[in-house]
Amino acid sequence: FHGRGEFMEFIPKYRACRRQAREQSGQTDHHEGMSSDEELTPTEVDEFQKSKDNVLEDSRKVFEDVHADFCDIRKILLKFQEWKEKFPDSYCDAYISFCLPKLLNPLIRVQLIMIFLQNLTELEEMPWFRAIEEFSDAENVSESK
Repeated sequence: FHGRGEFMEFIPKYRACRRQAREQSGQTDHHEGMSSDEELTPTEVDEFQKSKDNVLEDSRKVFEDVHADFCDIRKILLKFQEWKEKFPDSYCDAYISFCLPKLLNPLIRVQLIMIFLQNLTELEEMPWFRAIEEFSDAENVSESK
């Protein structure tokens, strides 16, 4: 399509062809306004489930060989909090607030995969989200002092 106008002209033609194909096939369970493009065949559902299971399994293996203290965001942030309290000058000189996003990125990505593929919970309710929020609040309180 070269422009929006051509696309807008195409839509009614596409819908008419789809409607005609449904009528010829005898499909009666279609509701106008609902897209049949979203309907998956059993084969597609099975393939998706297998792919989803593979991704979840691979994401669990990512931190399989990592010590427990270094694959839990709350524990990592506690270590940084201890560093900040014991050695505030070196903590400040290391620009930790700029490093934390890159450090926590892989851990958060794995959790986001879990959320997306398993429809677990809201983002704000995830333990790692709360841990970062608490760490940020503690950092803001100490900076104001």
